[in-house]
Amino acid sequence: MKDLVNLTIDGRKLQAEKGRTVLEIARDNGIDIPTLCYNEGVEPYGACRLCLVEISKNGHTRLVTSCLYPIEEGLVINTASERVMANRKMLMELLLARCSGVKVIEDLARKMGVEKPSFKPEYLEKNECILCGLCVRACREVVGTSAISLVNRGVNRDVAAPFLETAPDCIGCGSCVFICPTKCIKMEDKGDIRTIHNWKVDFKLKKCKVCGNYFAPEKQLEYIRKKSNLPEDFFDTCPNCK
Repeated sequence: MKDLVNLTIDGRKLQAEKGRTVLEIARDNGIDIPTLCYNEGVEPYGACRLCLVEISKNGHTRLVTSCLYPIEEGLVINTASERVMANRKMLMELLLARCSGVKVIEDLARKMGVEKPSFKPEYLEKNECILCGLCVRACREVVGTSAISLVNRGVNRDVAAPFLETAPDCIGCGSCVFICPTKCIKMEDKGDIRTIHNWKVDFKLKKCKVCGNYFAPEKQLEYIRKKSNLPEDFFDTCPNCK
């Protein structure tokens, strides 16, 4: 039998499985909490902090990141208190100031009632990366290569390959591209070459022996083949022709 706990979210009394997070339970029950750095495919990180909620326990209240906070017996959660909304709007203004002109940020800000940051124009930046770390975590946890990482500190924080040069361990799978919430990682397939511009890497694409289409980087296919102990000719044909 599952170990269930009783909790309250926005006045709704709920039961849920112990060990799950506040964000998971809220979403399961149709309660919207904004996020930018959360993805079910990787471990939560709490970087964007937009998923802040207010919890009450033992007579005390505080703000926590709902993607990281595990539910507890008797926990009372407010996902849209005045304190929560004020902090989210402040975080949203900071993101808008850093990533002015990025559509997904602008759209989410507008949804939260923030039209523009209250900063002077000279302080606005044109970054596309919000430093959520999703690409780094996907590369490490899902792909298993750790080709990129978060480097430097403070205002110089960035996502990069080793020594800010090419990414020798990158296999060209594009997981970082697909998981990026702001689409700031640029990948291009042209002819028989795939280029991931951010990591300064090019990959030869595999040509299907049946249809003649290029379908995946040879380095990625060889990585999968060896990891799964597949026959040498396993990827001679594309998935559509198998």
